This record gives sequence, structure tokens and C-alpha cells, in this order.
Amino acid sequence: MSEVPEISLPARLEAILYLKGKPTTSKEMADLVKKDIADVEQALIALMAGYAQRDTALEIYEKNGLFSLQLRPGLSELVQDLLPADLSIATLRTLATIALKKKLLQADLVEIRGSGAYDHIKELVEKNFIERRRQKEGRSYWLTLSDKFHRTFSVLPDTTAPEKSEAA
Repeated sequence: MSEVPEISLPARLEAILYLKGKPTTSKEMADLVKKDIADVEQALIALMAGYAQRDTALEIYEKNGLFSLQLRPGLSELVQDLLPADLSIATLRTLATIALKKKLLQADLVEIRGSGAYDHIKELVEKNFIERRRQKEGRSYWLTLSDKFHRTFSVLPDTTAPEKSEAA
């Protein structure tokens, strides 16, 4: 079995910025990756330079010490027409996080995406893209993908994975 190479610090910061979907400080990122702020800021500079050198739709944007991954100016109108069901990009990122995990606790999602996820969850439940059920034991809710999600995004449900215990 081959050893999985460690993911670079810039790539881990990129993942944080993508999943957070909101401006984030270098200190918060440093805490998440357990690195010094100086190392994180140097990795952010490398990440920003990498985006600047490529012909890509995304960029790392910094304002007042807050960093975010966003579309380059001029592309918002193009992708707005592509978003299904009038979901904002932030709400789609929350939905993507749920889709990647298949099933997760609302508390875990809010930890990943921030408190704005509560509004995203409410909207996604109202538009029937996700289902929300209270844990059998505990105070949070289980979030899962709905049939409408699978139809809208042409994603077949994973029927091979065993169901996780709801008591977990």
C-alpha cells in the first residue's frame, strides 16, 4: 500500500477558505491547521501568487486582514444563471459540504461553515434539498440529502455505504 503524501499548507488553507465560504483571518486559519501565523501568512502569499499566475475563475481576496476565496470580478453574472433553485454561492457551499459527508450533525456543519450555516440549513430544508432529523440521543440534528437533491444534481444516492448509527 502506498503512503499518501501530506497535503501542502497552501492547499489546506485553500480548502479552509473554500469550505468556510466567508472571510477568515490568518489567525483563525493558523488555529485550524495548528501552525504559526507567520507560516500561514507566507503560505497565503504563495497561494495568492499561484492564483494570480493561472487563468482561473477564482482568486484569493484579502481585505482588512480577512481572506476569502471568491470568483474573479466579472464572472458573478455568468454563474448566477447556472445556480439551481436560486441558491446563493454560500448556500451551495454548505450544500456541497453536506453532499461530501453524506450525513452529518448540524453542530459539525456549523463548526465547519460558521454560524451563517443555520440560515443555509433553513433555506435548504425549505427548498427540500436536505432533510433534518433530531438525534435519538443528543441535542443536534442529522442532516442528509433529499431525493430532490439527487434529482436536481443528477447524483445517485450511495446505496453501498452502510448507514451510520444515529446514536453516534
